[in-house]
Amino acid sequence: MFGIFSKKDFANANWFIAEKIIALVVAIIIIPKIYTELGIVNIGKLNFSKSLIAMFSPVFFLGLSAICIRELVFNPHKKHQILATAFYLRLVSSFVMILVLLGYVWFTRDSEISVIMILLGLGYFIKTTDVLEYYIHAKKNSKYVFFAKTTSLFILLGLQYYGVKHHFNVYYFAVLIGVDFSIQGIMYAFILFGKKELVLKKWQFSKKTAIHLLQSSFPLIISNFIIFFYIGIDELFIKYYLGDAANGLFGTVQFLVIALTWNIGFAFIFALYPALAEAFKTDEVLYYKRIKLITIAVIYFGIAIGLLYTFFGGDILDYFYDTTFSNAKLALKIFSWAPLFVFIGVIYEKHLVNTNQLQKDIYRFILGSVVNIILCYLLIPKYGINGAAIAVLISHITSNLIYLLLDKESRLFVREVINVKLF
Repeated sequence: MFGIFSKKDFANANWFIAEKIIALVVAIIIIPKIYTELGIVNIGKLNFSKSLIAMFSPVFFLGLSAICIRELVFNPHKKHQILATAFYLRLVSSFVMILVLLGYVWFTRDSEISVIMILLGLGYFIKTTDVLEYYIHAKKNSKYVFFAKTTSLFILLGLQYYGVKHHFNVYYFAVLIGVDFSIQGIMYAFILFGKKELVLKKWQFSKKTAIHLLQSSFPLIISNFIIFFYIGIDELFIKYYLGDAANGLFGTVQFLVIALTWNIGFAFIFALYPALAEAFKTDEVLYYKRIKLITIAVIYFGIAIGLLYTFFGGDILDYFYDTTFSNAKLALKIFSWAPLFVFIGVIYEKHLVNTNQLQKDIYRFILGSVVNIILCYLLIPKYGINGAAIAVLISHITSNLIYLLLDKESRLFVREVINVKLF
C-alpha cells in the first residue's frame, strides 16, 4: 500500500481524518443539546438560511480550492503569486456575496431569517483567510490544519455550551460560525508566516494568474451553483409544503449523515488529492492505482455509513434527541446511503480537475438537479421529509454514477480504474 502512496501521503490523510473524528465526537456531545435547546422551528430557520447562502456561495468561493491546490502542486515556485491572487479574488467575491444577501433581505419580509443570513454572510466574509489552507494542503502539512481546527473547535465548544446553558437565541449560534472561521484564519497566518513558509512582502496580485485561475475554475463555479441549488432545493420544497419544523427534522438528518460521517470520507479524498495531482504529472499507471485504492476505501466506508444508520439510526435519534425528532428516523435510513455515491462523484471530480474537463461537472449536476426537482415536486407533498430523502438519494445516484456510465470518456476512465492492478 505504501508503494502506491507514500508514508507522507498517509500521514497527511491521518491528520486530516483525526481532525474530522474529533469534530465528530465534539458534535455528538454539543449539537443535540443545541438542537434541543433551540427547537426544530429555529433549527429549521437556521438550516434554511444556510441552504440559501450555500446557493450563493459559489460566488464567494469561486471554485478556487481545488484549482489553487493543483496549481501549487504543479508550480510551487509561484506560491506567493497564486495565494495573493486567490486572496484578492476571494476578497472581491465576498463583497459581491454580501451585496447579494443584502438584496435578498431587501426583497423579503422574514426579518428573523434575514438577520440570520446576514450574520452567516459576515462569517463567510471572514472565511476569505482559508486561502492559506490551500497552501497547507498542497504541501501535505495537514497537521497545521489539525491544530488550527481542533483549537477552534474546543474554543467553540465552550462558547456553544455557554450559549446552551444560558438559553441564548439562534442569532448567537449563527455568530459563532464567524468566530470559528476567525480563529482558524489567525492560526493559519501565525503558523505559516511565523515559520517563514510564506512571506507577506512577496505577495503580489497577478492579472495573468487571476485570468488563468478564473478560466480554470469557471466550470467549478457553475457546477457548484448547480449542486448547491439541487442540494438546497429540498429545503425550499420542504419549507413551502411542510414548514420550518420539517426543515429542522431534515436538517438533523443532514447533520447526522453529512457532518458526522460524510465529511470523514471527503477529508480522506481531499487529503490524498495532492498525491493524485503529482502522479497525474509523472506516472499514469500510478495515477490510476491511487484512484482505485481511494475508491475502494471510500466505497467500504460508504457502505458502513449506510449500514450504521439503517440498523442503529433510530436508536441514535432516541438517545441523543428528544421525541420531537423521532419522525426523522426513516428519512435518516434512506439518506444515509447517499455518501456511497457522493464519494464516487468526488473522486471523479478530482480526475476532472487534473484533466481540465470540469465542464462535465456542469452536465452531471444539471442532470442531478432536474431529477431532484422532479422528485421533490412529486414526493415531498405526499411523503414529507421521507420523500425529500428519496429525492436526494436518487439524484446523487444519477449525477455520481449513472452519468459516468452514460458519458463515453467517463466510461473509459471507469474502465481504466477497474482494470489497473494494484499490486
